[in-house]
Amino acid sequence: MPKVMVVEDDKDLNRAYSLILDHYGHKVETAFNGQEALDKSNIFNPDIILLDLLMPVMDGLEFLEKFKKSPNNKAKIIIFTNMENSPEVNKAYSLGAHRCVIKSWAEPQALNRLVNETLTIH
Repeated sequence: MPKVMVVEDDKDLNRAYSLILDHYGHKVETAFNGQEALDKSNIFNPDIILLDLLMPVMDGLEFLEKFKKSPNNKAKIIIFTNMENSPEVNKAYSLGAHRCVIKSWAEPQALNRLVNETLTIH
């Protein structure tokens, strides 16, 4: 059972993504900011992290910088943002993100397919 961490400060989106992934059989952990995600990732050891970039406390880019230095940095990162073609997205890729999805264009039903496709990336 793949383990997915949803890191999203919008409570409604966080819950929606979590419910969808749970429905498809993924083990899901949630976080509402980068610091919480960093703390939980060391215990949960996710296979995939769905990561928002704009969050309070610690944003997605700072999370990626710290996560990259962590001994438990094996998770594949999917950036979920509304900042298409931004310097932040380019920096996220340089920090190890595997994919970027524009939230406003993403259909919730396609989330399971996206996670499964990302799991197969080597």
